[in-house]
Amino acid sequence: MADIDLSKIKPAKVVDTRSTACPGPLLEAKKAMGVAHPGETLELWVSDSESIENIQAWSQKVGHNYLGSIPADGYERMFITRK
Repeated sequence: MADIDLSKIKPAKVVDTRSTACPGPLLEAKKAMGVAHPGETLELWVSDSESIENIQAWSQKVGHNYLGSIPADGYERMFITRK
């Protein structure tokens, strides 16, 4: 797969979970992905390091395409495309 410039992705939805700790961000990711259409990309804002790892593992386990993340000011911008 070619490198993707994550900063240029236009997500279908941005989910801000910076104020919550695990399992909150993962639950919000599941909820948002449940209403996304196949091929749409979700952007999650996550500040909890445990949730970052869990969301990445969950997305790969269920078959979504984890594109990567970009560090921001105190949080990560994570990108996942629904399969």
